[in-house]
Amino acid sequence: MKDHEIIDLYWERKETAISVTAKKYGKYCHSISYNILHNHEDAEECVNDTWLGAWKSIPPQHPECLAAYLGKITRNLSLNYFKQYTAEKRGGGQTEAVLSELEDCIPAETGVEQAIDEMILVKSINRFLREQPEQKRNIFIRRYWYLYPIRDIAEYYGMSESKIASLLFRMRNKLKTHLEKEGITL
Repeated sequence: MKDHEIIDLYWERKETAISVTAKKYGKYCHSISYNILHNHEDAEECVNDTWLGAWKSIPPQHPECLAAYLGKITRNLSLNYFKQYTAEKRGGGQTEAVLSELEDCIPAETGVEQAIDEMILVKSINRFLREQPEQKRNIFIRRYWYLYPIRDIAEYYGMSESKIASLLFRMRNKLKTHLEKEGITL
């Protein structure tokens, strides 16, 4: 079934929307959640919460890309779930390590203007990523959006772990410089 047909099922409030979504995007959402939580049962719980989140938010939302929409819901739920538990208990510190790698180049904002600042930051990061060669962009996204371990990324691209780590280090430095040039202070 095509995404626009699935979205129409949500808008019509037909419960089959959830089962069709689970069938089409279950593995995708599970892999996102598992990369954050490193526990199949917890990942499954977050994926089930994703279907509920989609049910509650469509309508009024009408996502242009259902996969990205569901991926964002899953990722946010998984990160929230992760925050409830220590990284040492679940995932062996992998998620905490990935998030800490970006601390030096992504500013932490608080206050009323946070939503606007986040939109500006997202647009700037997207511009930066569009300027990167496809392979580097995909490696960066696998690490910092999907939270893949460096070992898995290296294996997928047939590179050494040290080469991937070095590439990511250079990209983080380039991102930091890019953000500073755009007036986004750290």
